Amino acid sequence: MEVKLWNDKREREMYDNFAELYAIIKATEKLEKAYIRDIISSSEYEAECLKLIAHFKTLASTLKDTIPSIERFADTYKMDCPAALNRLITSGVPATVEHRAAAAASANTSAAAVAECTQHFITAMDTLKLNMVAVDQVHPALSALAASLNKVTFLPPDFLGKVKLREWIGKLLKMGAADELSALEARQLVYDLEASYDLFMAALPNAGT
Repeated sequence: MEVKLWNDKREREMYDNFAELYAIIKATEKLEKAYIRDIISSSEYEAECLKLIAHFKTLASTLKDTIPSIERFADTYKMDCPAALNRLITSGVPATVEHRAAAAASANTSAAAVAECTQHFITAMDTLKLNMVAVDQVHPALSALAASLNKVTFLPPDFLGKVKLREWIGKLLKMGAADELSALEARQLVYDLEASYDLFMAALPNAGT
């Protein structure tokens, strides 16, 4: 006996769309795995992934009343396609695009942190050179510099500039707000800051290239 899945043209179109959605999800899962395993190039992956995402968005919009939840659709048909669902629903862009965006964000964050450190180095050194040597004048400048250095991810915890700052901040915390650094202490702190700044600039990625 012949079994009919549909009773009219509308139902047939609906099942055809179901089949298309199923195929897109399965194809995306295979594409994601191929990319992860380095079977295809990044450019090939991105081009195909963009096509699949575009087809998926169009079809999902068409089926939104029939299939309000794509996850439930995948679960109903036991598809087991976590990578595809993540790419199509959660991300919405190819992995290559995500990676470029993350790299750009990281570069921008690093550039901002470096600029902030440079500013605080100069501020701290200028404070001392202007003979502002009271604890309540020096401590804020050093604390701001230490905080900005901690934002620079490529500097190790034992970076000499960080170590020196911790030592000086610790020393200032044992003094009163109105206490002042001696001329010898101020001169040593300026020397330490200048040396730390030179090391910081030398540590910058691609420095001197």
